Amino acid sequence: MKKHILTSKYLWLLLSLLSIVACNEPDDVLADYNVLPAAPEELPALTAGSANFSKYVAIGATFTAGFTDGALFKASQQNSFPSILAGEFAKAGGGSFTQPMMNDNFGGLALAGTRIQDPRLVFGGAGPVSLESIIGPVTVTTDIALNNPTGPFNNLGVPGAKSYHLFYNGFGNIANLPSAANPYFVRMTGATPNASVMDLAMAQNPTFFTLSEIGGNDVLGYATSGGTGVDQTGNSDPSTYGNNDITDPTVFASVLNNEVALLTSGGAKGLITNVPYITDLPHFTTVPYNPIPLDGATADFLNSASAYGAYNAGVQQALAYLVSVNAITQQIADAELAKRTIHFEASETNAVVIMDEDLIDLTAINPALISMRQATEDDLFVLPAASFIGTEAVPNNPQTVNGVAIPLADKWVLTPEEQAAIKTATDAYNSTIEGIASSNASVGLVDLKGILSQLASTGYAYGDYILTADLVTGGAVSLDGIHLTARGYALMAGAFLDAIDANFGSNFAASGNIPDASMYGTNYSPTLQ
Repeated sequence: MKKHILTSKYLWLLLSLLSIVACNEPDDVLADYNVLPAAPEELPALTAGSANFSKYVAIGATFTAGFTDGALFKASQQNSFPSILAGEFAKAGGGSFTQPMMNDNFGGLALAGTRIQDPRLVFGGAGPVSLESIIGPVTVTTDIALNNPTGPFNNLGVPGAKSYHLFYNGFGNIANLPSAANPYFVRMTGATPNASVMDLAMAQNPTFFTLSEIGGNDVLGYATSGGTGVDQTGNSDPSTYGNNDITDPTVFASVLNNEVALLTSGGAKGLITNVPYITDLPHFTTVPYNPIPLDGATADFLNSASAYGAYNAGVQQALAYLVSVNAITQQIADAELAKRTIHFEASETNAVVIMDEDLIDLTAINPALISMRQATEDDLFVLPAASFIGTEAVPNNPQTVNGVAIPLADKWVLTPEEQAAIKTATDAYNSTIEGIASSNASVGLVDLKGILSQLASTGYAYGDYILTADLVTGGAVSLDGIHLTARGYALMAGAFLDAIDANFGSNFAASGNIPDASMYGTNYSPTLQ
């Protein structure tokens, strides 16, 4: 075998080279070749501008509270947009920020040991499911009769609150449950159970405020109940907590103007948000109008005279009668017949049958001709309909399938007419909101409507992510299809900071003091307790 011997001469040369390299830092070597590393960008120091964050108070509803996945819980509150904002404000003179923390990460509420609100939703592999379906029964430990936290609270976000509820005395009094009080606000009032949200806010002498999503719940209850103006208990009093009617825009305008006037009366500055088109949310866009699979034999039966064939013939006869007595025109009759004719086929995509109160009432002519039709792509279905459509009203009786043999009740669907009512009210609310912001130098506007519209259409670039309004996969909207994920709330906080920069001369964005998207997740684990 031939040996390779390193002579002393070459050994000395190698050691010399190693000593030279060892004495050089990477930057020195790069400099020798005229390549210098890029200098880190020097950002300006943070300034608050004309804003004073020493006493920040957040007033609002579910988004302000941090509601996520159908519930409020500790982790969701820590990731609420006001909490994220307060963390940034602390770098610019902001004070402490106290929230009415829940007792656990299950979510839900109890009243003297009896559950009154269910725990949060989690991802079950195919879609949203209840937490307890994954981990088994849990005990809800946040009990509004036993263990409420002590205020005052900087976060006065009250899930379910409408615009006019913020001035209600007794809205947080446990004695007024369930019709005239809010269980989440009961946790905030402490020794002053009849104090209003605005009372608690002003008692803290805020220097800066956010008044967010006011107006959202003024249409949301109507929307989630399928356009029914009365809640499930039959409550139709517009002054009470459970009422689902759309708030009159005139009432809304008066209330909001009074709220902003009060909040700014001591010199505080703040931000308000406009109201998004809530029908862009996945709670209303996820369930298809045509999810019914049928074979040929079943479709033929449904179309026969013993099923919907008789209904179709009766509608045609009733409309012909109304034309003959000049009650309606032939053109109206033709359009109504086209809407109401029910027809199925051998297909995976048959449209469901729904009740529609905006159809011509024909029951005076024939009581069997109830106001029903097949849905179209213009109808929107509430998310819970996904687990109801296709079930049997009478177990083991395929002739009682909901959405096929039995039309879906009004609470499951938003018809175009109901959607138009929501949009009309939302536009009126936004006119008021934008007028307040444009006429008051102490108030800036956050375009929450624009953010949701972009999430629902093209998607919204945030950090390294493209967020959309798709359920589960979009990253912005939580499993209840209405409220935001932690990342969605961080996006919202960033929009607030941009608005503060634009309106009050701060430089949160330019100084790099904005929420990092990668620090906020989109899904809470079922094991989070």
